[in-house]
Amino acid sequence: MRHNQPAEYGISQLARDSGISARTLRHYDAIGLLAPAFTATNGYRFYGQPEVLRLQRILLLKELGLSLETIAAVIDGQEDELRTLALHARWLDAERDRLAAMAASVRATIAHLQSGEDMNPEAAFNGFAPNPYEAEARTRWGNQAVEDGNKRLRALGPEGQARLLAEHESIADELFAALGAGLGPEDNTVQSVIARHHAWVCHSWTPTAEAYAGLGEMYVADDRFTASYDAPKHGTPRPGVAELLAASIAHYVAASPERFGD
Repeated sequence: MRHNQPAEYGISQLARDSGISARTLRHYDAIGLLAPAFTATNGYRFYGQPEVLRLQRILLLKELGLSLETIAAVIDGQEDELRTLALHARWLDAERDRLAAMAASVRATIAHLQSGEDMNPEAAFNGFAPNPYEAEARTRWGNQAVEDGNKRLRALGPEGQARLLAEHESIADELFAALGAGLGPEDNTVQSVIARHHAWVCHSWTPTAEAYAGLGEMYVADDRFTASYDAPKHGTPRPGVAELLAASIAHYVAASPERFGD
């Protein structure tokens, strides 16, 4: 690009017009996501129309929740844009359905409080059917571990159990979002979700490192466990979540086995 072209923007003007900071633009340059058209001898960055259009795409994909690494791969043609956007669209649909269900639940609770009526037990305990995995859990980890886990769950009460169920769905939804964003098991965002999953498991059972890794393997080895994440009975399908969860648990255990205190 010729330096006297009228289509050039200084970094301050581009930052102002795009609504992002000059610091962010410098970061995009540093990671190779958006280089300026040229840099003057005084170090000032200048951008032309191609860079403006590239920035527009970056901001659009970022608004959809894609990571900068995935955005770079999509824009540079290293990853299929339609596939990436389709995966993320499915996550957005799932998130919309989840929020709609939460809103409906809140409205129902408000209505019951206003009327002074008790909530229908079926609604209050929705999602807490008898555990279909209990028999297998007794075989794998013993009766005492299962009894202790059931005792912990009962101690939570209906409200605590509802929060636990909501956390399970939130973890699954966030892992599905990570899939759509192209994040892998070792990504810090994914690992933070796995830390929450570990904490979620510990509400009913405190596994050793080996046991937690084994639980991760069950998510892909047992179709019932897989379905609880990939194909919930009362929710939008989340294909691939169980596989990501299993791989991410394996990394979580291998990276810091000392956290289990075995």
